Amino acid sequence: MKADIKCESLRTAYGEALVELGKKDSRIVALEADLGKSTQSIMFGNAYPERYFQMGIAEQNMLSTAAGLALTGKIPFVSTFAVFASGRPYDQIRSSIAIPDLSVLICGSSAGLSDFGDGKTHQSIDDIGIMRVLPHMTVLSPVDAVETKQMMAAMLTHKGPVYLRINRNDLPVLTDSSKSYKIGQMTRVRDGNDVVIFAAGVMVSKSLEAADLLEKDGISARVVNLSTIKPLDTEELEKQCKGVKAVITAEEHNIYCGLGSAVAEGLSELALPISMVGVNDSYGTSAKGYEELLVHYGLTADAIAAKAKKLLNK
Repeated sequence: MKADIKCESLRTAYGEALVELGKKDSRIVALEADLGKSTQSIMFGNAYPERYFQMGIAEQNMLSTAAGLALTGKIPFVSTFAVFASGRPYDQIRSSIAIPDLSVLICGSSAGLSDFGDGKTHQSIDDIGIMRVLPHMTVLSPVDAVETKQMMAAMLTHKGPVYLRINRNDLPVLTDSSKSYKIGQMTRVRDGNDVVIFAAGVMVSKSLEAADLLEKDGISARVVNLSTIKPLDTEELEKQCKGVKAVITAEEHNIYCGLGSAVAEGLSELALPISMVGVNDSYGTSAKGYEELLVHYGLTADAIAAKAKKLLNK
């Protein structure tokens, strides 16, 4: 991966996009669970205070209220930490939003291990699985700030509930802003012939670094940004695997029920070996920095490259 690639905040992009969309559509309202300065939904609150609802630390009530607002014709964007957006109000999301297929747009901020200082209670390594299992739910994991804004514009016209998974830290900008975006697409960010790496979020840039490492050993790695985890375009998924000998998945999530599981399910009819890089069925922990945690849990370029070599050697 090029060393001069700039990094930008996905949270800032979320807040800016929310304000931009609110300017275009007066139906948009925002609900927050006492974390507006962190999720950056506060930008919308400052611009449109009459459409901003501070719900306090009461996520179940917030999601139920969002469902009610959707029934009146509003378009609610709901923001809080990913671990609280997915787990705490699960019953309200299932019963009041997913079953009636309401267009409630949920932002799970500080996802994965990115809230490195607050430890396992605030780190979401199960949110993809929780949301992916719900019928009608769309699950998105943007790679960078540019794709975050593109996703939010697409979410506005999408019918049904959406879960958007936002990293807390600045990430490398890999998305071409001049190209169109639609929910469901997957983007090849590097060509290769030996192995394909499907990744989302921060793990896309880690996968590009892994591809550089593999290239030194004569292994050609293809990298695909799989930012729509559900619905998964299985036909396109198979096309992205054409010509390779093995498949690697890389995610900042438990290896169970996340991106890797989705890819394995989607490729169940292909005779390709698959190996997964992710959190190995454990909770997070607190640390002094984000990279320290990624290394501790094996979410690194070296780990991805090692998995690829082991799979190809078989």
